[in-house]
Amino acid sequence: MIRKLFVICGLVICILSAIGCGSLRFSQLAPEAKDFHPQKVAVFPVDVGNYEEARGVVEKIVAGVLIEKKWFADVTDTENLNRQITANEELRKTIREYLAKLNTLDFSDPDLSRKIGELAKIDAFLLVSVDEWNYAVEKDKRVAKVSLTMKFYEASTGKRMWKAGHNITESYMLSKPDLSKVARDVAHDMVKEMPH
Repeated sequence: MIRKLFVICGLVICILSAIGCGSLRFSQLAPEAKDFHPQKVAVFPVDVGNYEEARGVVEKIVAGVLIEKKWFADVTDTENLNRQITANEELRKTIREYLAKLNTLDFSDPDLSRKIGELAKIDAFLLVSVDEWNYAVEKDKRVAKVSLTMKFYEASTGKRMWKAGHNITESYMLSKPDLSKVARDVAHDMVKEMPH
């Protein structure tokens, strides 16, 4: 009887810890997000910090996950947005000014945001940053770590509708897990929580 009780308690603990590991590090939804249903979204160039090798990989993964969800009529990936930015001086200048204010003052300028929406023909845009992208040793364990932060803005108002952060640490013995696979899992977990 005691052995059976011990096994049941062990199973309950395992299930609860598995459920706890599945949630995002944080997720903040604006009250207005319940009425926010954009049709055309764009993925801005990813802020990679010191992890330059992650840039193209994360940009493709995030756009791919958004397209797979089929929540939006049109997803402009970073490559296509960069083409628009290169071809349109006004869009390039507006995005540069918008991001400068956002990064230095933490202010999403509604006028610049609206202009970006009009010029790029989008309803919303997603900003992604790579917080961690590496292999490390923690407590004598080899791990692959990927951590992302995403912010989703309504173009017409500049309002941040959603912000989330998530990380996955995958341990390994001999062969290193591909960081792009870990990043895909992180992006999938995050996009599930995104307003649409």
